[in-house]
Amino acid sequence: MTCLNYFYQLLARREYSVRELEKKGQEKGFEASEITDAINHLQNLGYQSDTRLVESLIASSQGKYGKSMVKRKCFEKGISSDVFEEVWLAQEEHEETDDLADLKAKVMRKYHLTDFGNIDPKTKSKLVNYLQYRGFNAWQILAQWQKEEDE
Repeated sequence: MTCLNYFYQLLARREYSVRELEKKGQEKGFEASEITDAINHLQNLGYQSDTRLVESLIASSQGKYGKSMVKRKCFEKGISSDVFEEVWLAQEEHEETDDLADLKAKVMRKYHLTDFGNIDPKTKSKLVNYLQYRGFNAWQILAQWQKEEDE
């Protein structure tokens, strides 16, 4: 089996970053030059793209995780922070307001909240942990939600 055929099999199942493909190729015992040539060929055909992988990760994480969590996932896959930031900014312009509204509704249901101005300390602590675990800046989001209610 050639390196290119192996990569075709991998990419047929899911998206892989360049670093992941390089690692898989090395584990299979292919030479570095063969791996590089195969990756370049796949990129020229449009079968492998780190940008597309980042877009996919952002889309699948929307409403569940914040920027820092998604960025960490991309870093684990070997994607540079420059590529992540570029894609994040492009998608942020279109979808940020809808996602925060969905998150707000979810939080209000989960913690039985009616307004964000009068939250007891125990619930507020749980809410902050919930948001921070998902990679959001909890204090910034809470301040924004309180400001929206005041208007």
